[in-house]
Amino acid sequence: MAIQSKYTNTQVESIIAELLAVLEKHQAPTDLALMALGNCVTHLLERKVPSEARQEVAAQFAKALSNSVKTN
Repeated sequence: MAIQSKYTNTQVESIIAELLAVLEKHQAPTDLALMALGNCVTHLLERKVPSEARQEVAAQFAKALSNSVKTN
């Protein structure tokens, strides 16, 4: 069963497009782009997620990321 998001595809796609535009503007190679995005994720977890929930949220994020790139 698919997960229903509380955000529209338009909202998500708009943010993704802006993030990618910044990376392109800086001509960030893939490793730098991943490093910067990873640091953003860490920043959000540390600032926006209560400390007692961080490990679980980080684990779920990592699982979702891994699942998003799996090939059959």
